[in-house]
Amino acid sequence: MSRLAIYKFRLYVAGEGPNSAQARANLAAICREYLPDRHQIEIIDVINDPERALADRIFMTPTLVKLAPRPVQCIVGTLSQKQIVLQTMGMESIDV
Repeated sequence: MSRLAIYKFRLYVAGEGPNSAQARANLAAICREYLPDRHQIEIIDVINDPERALADRIFMTPTLVKLAPRPVQCIVGTLSQKQIVLQTMGMESIDV
């Protein structure tokens, strides 16, 4: 039996605004549907931690970074277009 990859995401948001809330909800829904028990999500609020955002070269929010499995991928926006998110993150052929 092959071991399935764990997907690690970092989502940069700006507070509790509508775009940030939508990105959080959309990422959670995608992970529930395509990566049940196979994902980790770290949320970075750039309002509370602006130095981290600058150090990570994040200049717009919401921004999603897929850290693992490699390659690292990045997408900006509310993540509302599921097919584009799946393709950009290299997840379109995931076995559920």
